[in-house]
Formats: sequence, structure tokens, C-alpha cells
Amino acid sequence: MTARIVVLRGAPDEIFDSIRAVRDDGDVPLVGDDRWPAAQWSAVRDLTADAPVPAGAAWAALTSGTSGAPRAVLRTAASWERSFAAVSGLLQTTGPADRILLPVPPASSLTLFSLAHALGGGPRPVFPGGPGAEEATLVHGTPHALRALLDAGAAPRLRTALVGGSHVDARLRADAESRGIRVVGYYGAAELSFVAVDDGRGLRAFPGVEIDVQDGELWARSPYTALGYLGEPGPLRTGGAWSTVGDLATVDDHGTLTVRGRADSAILTASATVVPDEVEAGLRTLPGVADAVVFGIPTPRVGALVAAMVEVDDGAPPPTVSRLRSLAETRFAPAHRPRVWFAGPLPRTASGKPARAEVLRRIGTGEVSRLG
Repeated sequence: MTARIVVLRGAPDEIFDSIRAVRDDGDVPLVGDDRWPAAQWSAVRDLTADAPVPAGAAWAALTSGTSGAPRAVLRTAASWERSFAAVSGLLQTTGPADRILLPVPPASSLTLFSLAHALGGGPRPVFPGGPGAEEATLVHGTPHALRALLDAGAAPRLRTALVGGSHVDARLRADAESRGIRVVGYYGAAELSFVAVDDGRGLRAFPGVEIDVQDGELWARSPYTALGYLGEPGPLRTGGAWSTVGDLATVDDHGTLTVRGRADSAILTASATVVPDEVEAGLRTLPGVADAVVFGIPTPRVGALVAAMVEVDDGAPPPTVSRLRSLAETRFAPAHRPRVWFAGPLPRTASGKPARAEVLRRIGTGEVSRLG
């Protein structure tokens, strides 16, 4: 019997049993997000209705296509199962006796991995505000989710945080460690799963993964790579046993990896190429700046102006252009300094990462005003 994709929705603490039932039937679960508008649900159902499922597919996680239409990353059960032992080692867990708090919605592949791990004997999943959350000793989420937990004083028994989705900055790591929480950061992608891991000494190849930088682009040879996509093509490219999603990177002489962001998001300004992720990381080190999104504004003769929208720390005074420019001068070379500034709460994806496309939409429609 051919497997089919089953779209699931519901409260996070109910989803786990639903996923188990779908997997037991030999079908492929795809978890939705109750915050989606009706049009998104309709698009996902259209995508998955009667769609041919590749042989061996066991999991599906939704991503956004370039046109805004949904697409799903499909992977085998083995592509995640092969990493369970390594992840258990990083978490320092022996299995279901531990509870792992999952603050990111199950629609994210990050959380879906932990639910698959639980089905395979990993720590028992719990969700914020749900039964067992206060007893959690582990957490798997994004930096934004970990920051929210620390600020709320939630899950006081946490001892290890596995954090992906974006870079773990030094302030967040120090705050967590001051509370006795060991932080393990990692770099990965929905298509590649785990690629590199950072226990505080820099990113190194994840167990079982080989990494190589070719012409500035990061490639991985890995047993954890996905099968491909349902829907429009995505950034995953393969060459023999190697795969990439187009991230720019460097590796130093000690094997430490630095990921610079997607090549297709680079800003060409005058004679310089600016990678937004690098400027965003620098902006997060500025006093009072909690997070930032950097992008280019098309401009005649120079190509684009570097622009930034910043979100300030709770309780911090509203930023002014003069202060932001003054602070930026202490961090960035001239070509990398934002010339146009916006401020306000950043819209976020289901996993808690800043939603770059939504930032651009709000600025384009005038919903967010330029500072100065």
C-alpha cells in the first residue's frame, strides 16, 4: 500500500499521539500550525492531496517557497534515526526518564525531530504551560525561545539546552550558564538536519558529518540529508554524496566553522558585498538591541543601501538614528554600516526566527516607519 501524507493540527500536547498513530499506519505526518490563516491550510491541503510520496518517505516538514507557496521537505525515518545516539549524547540523556521542553511549535522541523526522537526512545516531550513542563530537565528550541524561557523563569530544573535555528550569542549563553544550564548550539537546515555543533568552543562538524567549503559555499556529506521536496524546488542541491542549501561559510585551520548566511540574500552595495547575517550578529551585540533584520533597499548608482530593523530589549529606551549610527561605527566597516534604520517588534516564524519576508512587506507597505 502506498503511503500518503496526513496533515495534522491540534494542541501541541495532543500532536505527539497523533503523529504516533500516523506513523504506525505507515503514513507520513505533516504538522500544521493553528495560527495559520485559512488560505495557508487550504494551500497545504492542495499540496498534499493525492501527491505521490517517494519510496521510503516517513516525515514531512513544511517550508516556504520563493513564490510564497508552501513546499514540504521529505525525509526517511533513518535520516533522523541515525543521529539519535549523537543527540542523546549531546543532551546527556538516557531516554524517556528525562522530559524535554519543546517551546517551538511542532510545525517546525526542529521540534518535529524531537518528537521523532521521543518515538525512538528519546526524552519525553513536554510543552510550555502543559503537564510536566515545570519538571523538564532539557530544552530544544531557538535562541529566541530560550531567551523567553530565561526571562520568564520557566522550567527551573533545566540542565541542558539544545539550541538551533540561528546563532547563539555570547550574552544568551552566559545568562543560561549562570543559571546552571549547559548550552549546546548547532547549525543545520530542514533539508540537511544537523551539520555542525558548538559546545562553546565554536562550530565543529556534527558526528557522522563531513563538511567542506567550496568557493565560499558550505557543503556536507551526511547520512542525515532529506530526500527532497514536495512542491516547488528548494535550495537543496547535491553533487555526488555531497549536499548544500547555499549557505556561505569559512573553516579555519582548526576546523572551526563560521556560517555567514545564504548567498542569495547578500546585498551588493557600491563595490562591496554585505552578508546580512554578519551585520545582524554585530547589531545584536549593541547595547539595548535584542534582535535585528538586515536587508538591502535598491538604490540607483550604488545597487542597494544597507538597511536594518532593530528590536530593542524590554525596558530599553526607544532608539534614535544618531545613537544607532554612532554604535554601528564602533562595530562595522563603512560598507557594512546600515544607512537606513527602522525599529519595532520583529515578526517571527513559527520557530521564533525573524520573518525576513514579513519585515520587508511591512516596510514596503508603510506599516513600519523609517527612523529619523
